[in-house]
Amino acid sequence: MEKSSPTLESRKRKTAGEDEDEDVKFKGKRTEQVEKLRKVSRQEYLKNREKKKLKQLRDDIEDEQFLFEKIEKLSEPEKREHLYKQQIVELVSKEQQCDDAGEEREIHPQQAWEENQISNAKLNFGSKDRKQKDYQFVFEDQIEFIKSTIIDSDSDVDNEKLQCTRNSKLNEDRKDLPIYPYKDALLQAVHDHQVLIIVGETGSGKTTQIPQYLHEAGFTRSGGKMIGCTQPRRVAAMRVAARVSHEMGVKLGHEVGYSIRFEDCTSEKTILKYMTDGMLLREFLTEPDLASYSVIMIDEAHERTLSTDILFGLIKDVARARPRLKLLISSATLDAKKFSDYFDRAPIFNIPGRRFPVEKHHSKAPISDYLDAAVVTALQIHATQPQGDGDILIFLTGQEEIETAENIINRRIRALGTKIAELITCPIYANLPTELQAKIFEPTPEGVRKVVLATNIAETSLTIDGIKYVIDTGFCKINCYNPRTGTESLMVAPISKASANQRAGRSGRTGPGKCFRLYTEHSYMNDLEDNTIPEIQRTNLANVVLLLKSVGITDLLNFDFMDPPPAEALLKALELLFALGSLDKDGKLTKVGERMSEFPLDPMLSKMIVASDKYKCSAEIISIAAMLSVGNSIFYRPKDRQVQADNAWMNFHVGNVGDHIALLKVYNSWKETKFSTQWCYENYIQVRSMKKARDIRDQLEGRLERVGIDLTSNVNDLEAIKKSIISGFFPHSARLQKNGAYRTVKHPQTGHIHPSSGLSQVLPRWVVYHELVLTTKEYMRQVSELKPEWLVEVAPHYYQLKDVEDSSSKKMPRGIGLASSK
Repeated sequence: MEKSSPTLESRKRKTAGEDEDEDVKFKGKRTEQVEKLRKVSRQEYLKNREKKKLKQLRDDIEDEQFLFEKIEKLSEPEKREHLYKQQIVELVSKEQQCDDAGEEREIHPQQAWEENQISNAKLNFGSKDRKQKDYQFVFEDQIEFIKSTIIDSDSDVDNEKLQCTRNSKLNEDRKDLPIYPYKDALLQAVHDHQVLIIVGETGSGKTTQIPQYLHEAGFTRSGGKMIGCTQPRRVAAMRVAARVSHEMGVKLGHEVGYSIRFEDCTSEKTILKYMTDGMLLREFLTEPDLASYSVIMIDEAHERTLSTDILFGLIKDVARARPRLKLLISSATLDAKKFSDYFDRAPIFNIPGRRFPVEKHHSKAPISDYLDAAVVTALQIHATQPQGDGDILIFLTGQEEIETAENIINRRIRALGTKIAELITCPIYANLPTELQAKIFEPTPEGVRKVVLATNIAETSLTIDGIKYVIDTGFCKINCYNPRTGTESLMVAPISKASANQRAGRSGRTGPGKCFRLYTEHSYMNDLEDNTIPEIQRTNLANVVLLLKSVGITDLLNFDFMDPPPAEALLKALELLFALGSLDKDGKLTKVGERMSEFPLDPMLSKMIVASDKYKCSAEIISIAAMLSVGNSIFYRPKDRQVQADNAWMNFHVGNVGDHIALLKVYNSWKETKFSTQWCYENYIQVRSMKKARDIRDQLEGRLERVGIDLTSNVNDLEAIKKSIISGFFPHSARLQKNGAYRTVKHPQTGHIHPSSGLSQVLPRWVVYHELVLTTKEYMRQVSELKPEWLVEVAPHYYQLKDVEDSSSKKMPRGIGLASSK
């Protein structure tokens, strides 16, 4: 027998040793894994135990609270125990949220507020099928309705074809729109007629599809001309342009773009241009014949905005001068005969839009608090109707009501706890950031219901899929101007029958719908007007008159208005423009007027900018003008940090400098931080508003060069800055009275300094104000102190010394009129 070689023996020993090592390693690894499994098991046990304890605590809290009622009957020790449980649940919930997020981060209060707004306040709750007793809190103030009528669906529309899934392809979506079967007939009608009135309800596809059909038919090929489509609202112009660019597969701002005031998202490639009606109106200044366009489509014409009514008169003449220009007037109402008659009996092309029948329910009795009734009705629907069968749309009057309703709904949903399914609240109004506006168009998750809280922007300008239930409060906000007093007021007023029908129609797009009207059928029949009063008959006309004068319209009284404005309002506008120096004694445009017309601003703001050239402070004045153009949304005051917000606000008003200078200080301070977002958070200033003001200022700076005004800075000369302001706003000067109110110098009108002003507690003897608004009483907004002799200096044609003689010799009540003595 042969002996094993040393090499083979050593290899065997090595192999045996390795096997022993592997056994040791395996046993060690197994022990380690067992320990890990025990640890994981222990963690899972603790986690489940924590969940069970947390659920038990929540159930205890829910039982004790009993929908906000039983809590008031608890003894003091019981209340402390209840509060202790709530704190534990809150702390554990926060810890779980931090664990889920994967990291902790410190958030500034304003940033948290903004993120909370963007998050849409999702609330997760279970159980879907509950009896009415489980919803006692919802039903205790139940609104009773009477089903009055059913709006039938259009008989000639194939319902099966119209039911498309949300995830279908874009081209299938386009073909599924009500307008698609009428594409060829529509194009033939456009070919045969220069002017065409198109009637199609919201959701028929007329706004997004007609410009595309015309583009595909070759209307943009000859000479590189564009197809223009106007919208009455900025939000609609932006949203529609984004949708069409998506459907065409092009980048927004290239082939498809939009143009709104202070924002132009177009390029040389643009062939489909969506814009506000006001922007097309301003294009008449540079291109009176609109030669860049082959087709003009005035959409949502039934809304009868001020700019739309002026466009009617101007574009009617352009169409006569350019026979090849195609003019489409699009309306969502069936009352199109008035438009047809105005445009020389133009033919009417109807597009069916309603897909399914809509039940209309009126309240049994008049309702005193429509906001609370709307919330209760929404919760009734959510609690009693199956999940997934459709979303809710509530029409409210403005941002304040929407935010209030959102808070009430979320609070009551939280009170119901696990007794009700998940409800998402989605607000939509003009000042809402774009990313929040987009939330209402996102598909609702399965097993969840969405409630959209909207202004009348959702009547016709926007189409929201999935809406089955509409709650119509019966009110909206309209802007009214009194030419005698010069006051403007944003009033809550009843809607018209036409608006009521538009609102009801929002619920029948994806299936049979229901509309709950928070007013009686008698009110609908007898109290509501047939149509809303056109804006041209209830607004300040100074800006429009200046624009009409700029495009060569001299005889305003005989201008071809569809509905003429009050003669008093026209004369008041002419009087103001003459006082500002933009018109001469013959009513013709002056050099000053030509400069003013270049700025897309109120004439008084424009005159303020033009006057800044004289006082060498144009840089400061355009900053003030930009901040004023943003509106009253610069400062924000969260409920839980009102003291800190007030202190930050006061820092900009040190020395009683007045509101105009305070706005300038805000902008310059932000600019010094290189437009820091964190600085805005720390000073309780709206970041979005400041960015908008910066964009406006940049455009105004570009306009300065166009009118030959140098950009000069004189930031330390407050007198020069104030004189520039007074040069535009001298008609808005007021003198303090003995009773603490103010009285305007010309056309005497009583007013009070708005509580938000930095001078509301100071009460200077003489002030100049930006606007006079009527809310609970007449308030002057954005106020600055002035010296009366400045009025005679800047406007000698308007004021004489006797008009501005100071009343300082007259005794004032103690504490009044102190500013002038400093």
